[in-house]
Amino acid sequence: MKGQGLDLAALGKRMDGALDVLRKELQGLRTGRASPSLLEPVTVEAYGQEMPLNQVGTVGVPEPRMLTVQVWDRGMVKAVDKAIRNANLGLNPTVDGQLLRIPLPELTQERRQELVKVAHKYAEQAKVAIRNVRRDGNDSLKRLERDGDISADEHSKLSHEVQAATDKHIEAVDQLLKQKEKDILSV
Repeated sequence: MKGQGLDLAALGKRMDGALDVLRKELQGLRTGRASPSLLEPVTVEAYGQEMPLNQVGTVGVPEPRMLTVQVWDRGMVKAVDKAIRNANLGLNPTVDGQLLRIPLPELTQERRQELVKVAHKYAEQAKVAIRNVRRDGNDSLKRLERDGDISADEHSKLSHEVQAATDKHIEAVDQLLKQKEKDILSV
């Protein structure tokens, strides 16, 4: 829906984008079983730039508590090893030629609490992004009213719609966080 220059659908899409980023980040948090998505946030210093891990090797799951990374370029093995260790995922790969074996340690209660804190941080970043979209929308409304493109009544109505979209997306963030917290804390 267009509000004389304010595209509510575009604002909604930007808020959806923040939710998509949150989903990806939460997928990277361990819940006790191996998943290739665990290594998605890892970036490797390769060929003079930062690259996602999946662009320098193949991630595999040979067993429930083990990940492997088959590095394509022998010269990149050290960089991939370092990137995984520095990603704050609590993982310690062992190098076997061009294959990195990454055993997943049992999650301690303390580690689970740390992961919950990280999940909360990701959720807060998503909420900030959504609120920034709301602010942009409200700034556009003020500008449109000041320029005489919309009336005060239209401004009020549209700002309520922007707030409703914000509330809906913040609620979705809370739901995603609650689900991930449950996954992390269940033994």
